[in-house]
Amino acid sequence: MSNLEYRKLSDSEIQTELTRYPEWALEDGKLVRRFAFKTYKDGLVFAIAVGQLADNLNHHPDLEVGYAKVKIGMNTHDVAGISPYDFELAKRIDALNS
Repeated sequence: MSNLEYRKLSDSEIQTELTRYPEWALEDGKLVRRFAFKTYKDGLVFAIAVGQLADNLNHHPDLEVGYAKVKIGMNTHDVAGISPYDFELAKRIDALNS
């Protein structure tokens, strides 16, 4: 997805994008992924790195940090749904975790 714009993606566009990001899912209107780590600290460090990536994109997901796990959920409030920004951030998060 090359064009970053604040527009709500159609259901078919979302499904197409999800095929490119198989570890992400649509849950309650948000793009969601769960990560597991060896320690609480590893998850916390990852969550901070995600926060920095997100802030650089000016796109701010919900982050849930638990013991050795992090859940990320996002949508674009301005369009009341999923936008290209959500998938761009997913791509950047995936690269961070690789």
